[in-house]
Amino acid sequence: MRAGGYQGDVEPREAWEALSQGEAVMVDVRTRAEWTFVGLPDVPGPEEQLFLAEWQGFPSGAPDPGFAEKLARALSEAGIKEGTPIYFICRSGARSASAAAAMTAAGFSPCFNVAGGFEGDRDDKGQRGHLNGWKATGLPWSQS
Repeated sequence: MRAGGYQGDVEPREAWEALSQGEAVMVDVRTRAEWTFVGLPDVPGPEEQLFLAEWQGFPSGAPDPGFAEKLARALSEAGIKEGTPIYFICRSGARSASAAAAMTAAGFSPCFNVAGGFEGDRDDKGQRGHLNGWKATGLPWSQS
């Protein structure tokens, strides 16, 4: 266990490979606005492998105090077994690290953070999606 309270950070391709084996799930902790306007990762397995759970509300930015309880309920209702690896993703990897730590503290393990998140860090032009993260790695994603 790393100092952040969760299993560790993994590169997007490592998360993709774990999801490809069908024995892991991904939780996207960005906001509804981000899911709608920026896009979603396309996981390699069934759609049931992707859970959408806002870590912070928009526009307040305040963490949802009921996050762990709501996500635990959604995982249970979907039949996700104890010990199933959970990969957390956000825009850049910060919110997802906090969510992974919160779920680990709530008794879920192993929890991983996808380094670089969905869009990654800003490049020299101030734009995301080019340096690192899910999109820059070339992994599949969709936009509504």
